[in-house]
Amino acid sequence: MELLQLQYFLAVARLEHVTEAARSLHVTQSSLSKTIQRLEDDLGVPLFDRKGRKLRLNEFGSRFLRRAERALFELEQGKQEISDLSSPENGTLELAVTTASTLPNILREFRKKRPDIHFHVQMLSMKEMVTLLHRGEVDYCLSSPPLQGDDIECQIVFIDPILVAVPKGHRLADRSSVSLAELRDEWFVGVKRGYGARDLVDSICKSAGFAPRYVYEGDEPARLSSLVEAEIGIAFIPSTAKFSREHIKYLQVENHELVREIALLWHKGRYISQAALEFREVVVQYFGSITKKTGLD
Repeated sequence: MELLQLQYFLAVARLEHVTEAARSLHVTQSSLSKTIQRLEDDLGVPLFDRKGRKLRLNEFGSRFLRRAERALFELEQGKQEISDLSSPENGTLELAVTTASTLPNILREFRKKRPDIHFHVQMLSMKEMVTLLHRGEVDYCLSSPPLQGDDIECQIVFIDPILVAVPKGHRLADRSSVSLAELRDEWFVGVKRGYGARDLVDSICKSAGFAPRYVYEGDEPARLSSLVEAEIGIAFIPSTAKFSREHIKYLQVENHELVREIALLWHKGRYISQAALEFREVVVQYFGSITKKTGLD
């Protein structure tokens, strides 16, 4: 059994399509198919059910996939550890986030400490992030909500109050706080279902006896402030994502624990480089400084 066979098998197993897998591996379809066939010959069983160029893992393939992922994961961790030992001043941090509002400041602080370390950041849905996290393909995830798992470490780094953003001409703009009941008849702009903050807000509003009416649902949280400013609707916005805009007023929510937890996540089995350890320190220190400034500790 060859390492190349395992790498090709993982690509096909994850994409379940020969053409797409070949494209991702930068090889020809015939070469990929022959390599998978040799692997199946070595194992003595088929790993896929085939229908044209589409393949679906069968029972043999599903069981073998777990072992192959574990084997290649350990080899990749060994490669990273040797690289870190031989050249600790260089390297790349792989990051995934579901909440990006605080990331620029965090990366700026980290770059001051380690200017030679590169980083690659992906803004992902919760489902996409969980997949990469369980595979050990990222050093850290910055996520809201937190995630628990046997192979996942979770460190809550900040409790982030969620505010109500209204345009300056709004009937509530002269207030500093508002009850959820007073928002029952408002029109809202927000992110789509599946985002942690959206799901949290909808759940809290439901407990208050109403469902927010959305006139806009998107996948770019940073756009919400512009929509509020344009008087399209009001919005629930975490305190770390609010912008200092002249035409927006932010109100506290009365009598409700309307907060989101921001967590730093990492795979328990992934090798943690010195640079990654220092990045974690920067994240903790950054949110600690916010907590002191806002008096939330």
